[in-house]
Order: sequence, then structure tokens, then C-alpha cells
Amino acid sequence: MARRPPVSLSYTVVIIPLRTGLYSLDALRFYLWVKRQKDLEKEKDALCSGLEILEKARLWYIRRLEENRAMQDSVEARTGFSSSRGGAAEARSCLLRSRIQRVNSSLGSVMCEPNLTMGSNLSLQDAVAVSELRWRNILLTQEVSDKNRQISILESENKALVERLDEV
Repeated sequence: MARRPPVSLSYTVVIIPLRTGLYSLDALRFYLWVKRQKDLEKEKDALCSGLEILEKARLWYIRRLEENRAMQDSVEARTGFSSSRGGAAEARSCLLRSRIQRVNSSLGSVMCEPNLTMGSNLSLQDAVAVSELRWRNILLTQEVSDKNRQISILESENKALVERLDEV
């Protein structure tokens, strides 16, 4: 497993006197170079932080896969087709699946994201529009997840009511 390199959270500003005027082409080039270096340093910090989160997520995914396999084995070992999971456990499972799918989708979109700094055909307006659409998609996905959770709860309540009616 890769180790995260030490990250400096502060940034140092280097001021180097130029032989020419403040508004010269050399001054502008130097300013843009320093700005680019600062942006690259921030990007590196974000990537290192993301790598650390991904490593934790990888371990969590592995643990959840092992738990899932154990649950499948125990269900297969039992006879009959009845589910021992309650409504709350089913709702939790539905919510968890929804969140996992959202995370997977987000990671996939980050890795497939067009690189705007490398001469992409997207204009700034297009990039903003795409970002806005993705945000709306996230909100709609969350809304669908909430509705699915509500449906799951209502179905479990319905099942419980049917069972009570059968007893009567």
C-alpha cells in the first residue's frame, strides 16, 4: 500500500526583484509561473489527500465484500427462502447501495474527466454547464435514493400489516 508523502499545508511566497518594471512582460511571466506552481502544489495536496481516502475506502470495500460473502454463505447454508432481514436492515442496505453507487460514479467521472488544462475542446461555459448538470444529477440521485428508502420502508410496513391480518 502506498504511503502518503509529507504534505505542507502552508505555501511560501517567493519575491524575486526583477530588473525591469512591475508591468513588464518578464514580471507577468514570473507571476504566472509562481501562480502555476502554487496551483500545482495545491493539486498535489488534493491528490495526496484523495489517495489517503482511497486507501481507506479500499480497505472498507474489502471488509464489506468479506461481510457480504459471509452473509451469502450463511443464507445458502440455511434452508428455505425466507429472509431474516428486517425492514430497517433492508432500508439500510438500500441506502448503502445507493451511496456506494454514487461514490463509484463520482470516482469514475473524476477519472474520465476531460483535462481542461491540456487543450480540451470544452469552453469555460461548457465546463460550467457540465458541472451544473452533474450537480443536478447528484441531487436527483439523492432524491431517488430517498424515495427508494421510503418505498422500502412502506413495503416492509405493508408486509408487517399483511402478516398481522393473516394472524387475525
